[in-house]
Amino acid sequence: MTVKVILNPYAGRWTAVQRKLDVEEALRKADIDFDLSVTEYPGHGTELAAQAVYEGFSPIIAAGGDGSISEVVNGIVNLQSDQESGELPPLGILPLGSANDLVVNLGLPIELAKAVEVIKKGHVRMMDLGQVSFDNSTNHRIFDNNSAIGLEPSITIIQARIKRLRGVLRYILATLIGVAKNPQWNMRIEWENGEYYGPITLVTVGIHRLTGGVFYVTPHADPFDGLLTFVYGFMPTRLQILRLLPRTMKPAEGNYVEHPEIYEVNTPWIRIQSDTPTPLHADGEIQSEEVQIITYKVLPGRLPVLMMTSDGREVSNQ
Repeated sequence: MTVKVILNPYAGRWTAVQRKLDVEEALRKADIDFDLSVTEYPGHGTELAAQAVYEGFSPIIAAGGDGSISEVVNGIVNLQSDQESGELPPLGILPLGSANDLVVNLGLPIELAKAVEVIKKGHVRMMDLGQVSFDNSTNHRIFDNNSAIGLEPSITIIQARIKRLRGVLRYILATLIGVAKNPQWNMRIEWENGEYYGPITLVTVGIHRLTGGVFYVTPHADPFDGLLTFVYGFMPTRLQILRLLPRTMKPAEGNYVEHPEIYEVNTPWIRIQSDTPTPLHADGEIQSEEVQIITYKVLPGRLPVLMMTSDGREVSNQ
């Protein structure tokens, strides 16, 4: 069966366009029959993926970075009239981005030839997705890694404006600038078996643990447990935030969620109302710079992903 490859030439700060021939050669060497399309504008990956589902391509391969993957996932899922059911074609990944967070989170190979081999073997595992709705549910977005309001998307806006750096260094610089601005909000947060109302610095919601290349903002998230993991907290001063920042880079013991004013929760849904507007991102893409009513829910085991374990063994759905 022919696979559909959707390549974002902008991924990796336009380095992906230079690797198009490498992608095609690797697929041919693996004897994979493919049809490759190149995205031309923001959101085009979603359109191409939806069209690929309609035309019966399987699997559908995202060649790019985390934003490229997110567009393809939204195209695959959103074609379903009922987004929580119905069989979907598997997602494959050819990592061409800067941080490649989803690839790292899933233990997939970064090297192109090895990534193609994963696709060829065709083994899948059903991964959770998240859905965020905002502006009274008139808008929604599927995310495969993480979404956030408050400080984190404020930093995302800043890093998008940094042109001379790329990769992890760009995220770190943007974080320092964002912390210096010290934005704060008042929010009411409700989730299964809990609620909070008060000052907020950040709310971050994860399917996976790692984002931005180095930040473990939801360090105990599990993409196969059928739940969202979200973290919220308030740090009133810049100095307190800066002291906490290095702990967001710790994958386990010593992570910032161990701070007494930071809380990590597992839940299938979250409802948030902010007294003042906040920016919102999903998988690193700003969805709005001013939202006040936000709803999150998990889509458990929704997406079949072509993958293997970190030691090279194929995974199953068991």
